[in-house]
Amino acid sequence: AGMAARVSVLPSRRCLFDDPVQIRVAGLQPQQAVTLRSSLVDESGELFQAHALYRAGSSGELELSRSPALGGSYLGVEPMGLFWALQSKTPYKRLAKRNVLTPFCVDLEVYEGHGDMSRLLGKCTHERWFLGEGVKRISVREGRLRATLFLPPGPGPFPGLIDLYGSGGGLIEYRASLLASRGFVTLALAYMSFEDIPAMPESLELSYFEEAVNFLRKQQQVKDTGIGVLGLSKGGDLALSMATFLPGIKAAVSISGSSFNSFIPLKGDGFTLPVHPYDLGRMKISDESGLVDFSDVLDDHTDPATWDCRIPVERSLAKFLFLSGLDDMNWKSDLYCRDAVQRLQQHGREVQFYSYAGAGHLLEPPYLPLCKVSIHRVLGMLVHWGGQWREHAKAQEDAWRRIQAFFWQHL
Repeated sequence: AGMAARVSVLPSRRCLFDDPVQIRVAGLQPQQAVTLRSSLVDESGELFQAHALYRAGSSGELELSRSPALGGSYLGVEPMGLFWALQSKTPYKRLAKRNVLTPFCVDLEVYEGHGDMSRLLGKCTHERWFLGEGVKRISVREGRLRATLFLPPGPGPFPGLIDLYGSGGGLIEYRASLLASRGFVTLALAYMSFEDIPAMPESLELSYFEEAVNFLRKQQQVKDTGIGVLGLSKGGDLALSMATFLPGIKAAVSISGSSFNSFIPLKGDGFTLPVHPYDLGRMKISDESGLVDFSDVLDDHTDPATWDCRIPVERSLAKFLFLSGLDDMNWKSDLYCRDAVQRLQQHGREVQFYSYAGAGHLLEPPYLPLCKVSIHRVLGMLVHWGGQWREHAKAQEDAWRRIQAFFWQHL
């Protein structure tokens, strides 16, 4: 009470994290200069904030889908800018959701003027959820599996997906929970640095991933027309290996990945896919910040001496979608994607490929802010992931639409 302005989020005060919303401010003076600020405290207590300078319209209203930001964290008409531009006060923090059963709460505040933000005019709190109404989260510890299953409400049948993150390891659930909220049965699968799985396994077993496929296929709500697999970074080459060596995979998406086996040998039935040769001596570490650039550590992937590490994707009957950012500072993902796409096309295979200017390595679900630099959980080093704020945000929105459309089409 007693606030001069009303801040509202439409269509609802609570929504799924990947839903766009409209932010409106009413009750301002005509042409009044104001500052909008968003604040979010993550589960470790880290504060993320963004702010933008605006001017109210002639009726004292402000609509972020129409009014341009005049300064601050971003410029121009950006309806979701206060979300994708969130940045931590502490450098090198990555905003990620650990517990998908609770929302991220974003405080939206309006302050008078473009200056000191001393007079608060209005505020509201907006809840952004990672789990839709009625979606079930089931922890899976069956056989060797370390995973989480997400079931959409209703009998289905729904398309089934396996979701793999990168070499940072752990059991990452927020992308899988969002996909389940959109109508897929998803299995988020850990394969390194989690519980009894070592941080850097000596090898990965294809049979472990096969166990995951079989587990998913026998779920009652899963359509029996084949499984999809989605992987980021190291998870990208694993997704391609699964689609190539395991039966029952109909569609695979690789984000910022490669079509050769990276860093850990992959043991199949009677064969081993060796590691693509690399030399950590080619790592570049910047003096002042200690930032690590990995992009040159691999030997030349076009050299036939490295080809025994290639995943023979052209043998697969699956459909493929490759996504990469042209500003990836961690991995030459665009180059490696093109190599895979070329091989598939030469063999008459169906493949889609999108590369995004200004996008970095970590292409995440939309409205998660760009993480340019963070500590790699397994290596313990500061890694430069790349990306430009606005371009990366746009790429994430587009990629998310394409991933879902691709899986709906082929599953």
